[in-house]
Amino acid sequence: MLKRILYISLGVASLTFAVSSCKTPELTEKAVNNAVPESYNGSQDTTNTADVVWQEYFSDPYLRALIDTALSNNQELNITMQEIQISQNEVRARKGEILPSVNIGAGAGVDKVGRYTSQGANDANTEIKPGKEMPDPLQDYGLGAFATWEVDIWKKLRNAKKSALTRYLGSVEGKNFMVTNLIAEIANSYYELLALDNELEIVKQNIEIQNNALEIVKYQKQAARVTELAVRRFEAQVLSTKSLQYGIQQEIIETENRINFLVGRFPQKVERDHRVFTDLIPEMIHAGIPSQLLANRPDIRQAELELAAAKIDVSVAKADFYPKLEISAGLGFNAFNTSYLFTTPQSLIYNLAGELTAPLINRNAIKARYLSANAMQIQAIFNYEQTILNAYIEVVNQLSNISNLESTYTLKNQQVDALTQSVDISNDLFKSARADYMEVLLTQRDALESKFELIETKMKQMHAKVNIYQALGGGWK
Repeated sequence: MLKRILYISLGVASLTFAVSSCKTPELTEKAVNNAVPESYNGSQDTTNTADVVWQEYFSDPYLRALIDTALSNNQELNITMQEIQISQNEVRARKGEILPSVNIGAGAGVDKVGRYTSQGANDANTEIKPGKEMPDPLQDYGLGAFATWEVDIWKKLRNAKKSALTRYLGSVEGKNFMVTNLIAEIANSYYELLALDNELEIVKQNIEIQNNALEIVKYQKQAARVTELAVRRFEAQVLSTKSLQYGIQQEIIETENRINFLVGRFPQKVERDHRVFTDLIPEMIHAGIPSQLLANRPDIRQAELELAAAKIDVSVAKADFYPKLEISAGLGFNAFNTSYLFTTPQSLIYNLAGELTAPLINRNAIKARYLSANAMQIQAIFNYEQTILNAYIEVVNQLSNISNLESTYTLKNQQVDALTQSVDISNDLFKSARADYMEVLLTQRDALESKFELIETKMKQMHAKVNIYQALGGGWK
């Protein structure tokens, strides 16, 4: 209760010793190295594909619709959005610690003391007014406001707020990095789905071709030009190709559902036009210069902000070695009867207290927190440098991949043309008995495999298009 009239206290007895003991431990230091090579391939062209928004980078309307839906419904992304909200609330909490804390309170009570006690005897001989004794039992009513405030002498609280704000900005960059990864994952899965559709179409075409060849072999057996062995081998080839069909159909279902999961919906057909797949040509990529990664890659920006927050945390931990000043105050009304509660100045009470304290003995816990904060800072430096290195290597790998895949696709396309012609030639030779059935079967198998490899190469080209966009830091703007 508010029984004290005025209380002013300042603890300074140990201040001299405390200040003399504020020497902090020596820390291990490490400089930050964020230098990157000047270019990827000698070019200083700053045009960067990462600056293109994803709606323009991906021209397929079905793919754009999937990405747009995922950015609203993806559960993992929405979880990250809540983490951003948590970080924002932490900033508000840290800001509140800097300001005084003010509370309002009210209370009531009754106190019955023994007549033959010191307080009872004094109360019996005390008159509130002439001729009016102190009531027994003594009631007590109070209403007032109380305030406490830690004076931020060493900027500990302000630095804690700054650290929380920096981490909040880092969580926003983390969300941007997740957006980039989500877009890339959906696009890669979509192109994989188109590739599977085309593989399924090729298998169906080959089944028809092989069935026709099987019928021809059956007629030739009837004419005694081939044996039953040839018929069985052609039949086995048809059955093998048909089994591929069901395997591809299962892969299509699983790929569709992977996309559905990323989009945040239950299994359903993914709308697409697989006929455009073979005509897709990856656009010209402009990688810019490596230093642009520091601004474009959200994971680098997040690592940089985490490093800045870790540095601030060291300052916060260091402030624990220094004296702390806390001020408390109260103002209110206190009386034994509610009718007197707001009678001033008789019922008015207030208090003011100041306390200055500093660690003197057994500072091991403070030292441990200080050294741990510094270790986390060094850890953040290494993480920042590693993130930059990883980003640069990803870009270099994808640039090389794009170039090599372009050459591979050209050769694979020529291979498919040659083997497709070989199938027709082998069939003609077989009909005229100038080639045996094994040559026909091997040629058909090689042609089918080459068509699969061509589609696989095209899919890798489209994946490279997606991955270089992701590696350069595109998609989140």
